[in-house]
Amino acid sequence: MAQPDKSSSSQVGKYLGLGLLIPVSTFVGYAIGYFLDRQFGTTFLKIVLLILGSAAGFVQLYRGLAQDGGDGGS
Repeated sequence: MAQPDKSSSSQVGKYLGLGLLIPVSTFVGYAIGYFLDRQFGTTFLKIVLLILGSAAGFVQLYRGLAQDGGDGGS
């Protein structure tokens, strides 16, 4: 059974959300690291969590694009 076509506005919303994944996850990782650094008196957690946030954003972007590319078959 064929699935109905998604409206163009829902596709725009999906890709806009995918585009915001990397900057938002990077910012959230940095913010958590910043507050943990202030709490524990360290200086390296914000960099570590910034990198982890960026990596998480790229992973979610890849998953979203791979899922989108997978439904275009029949």
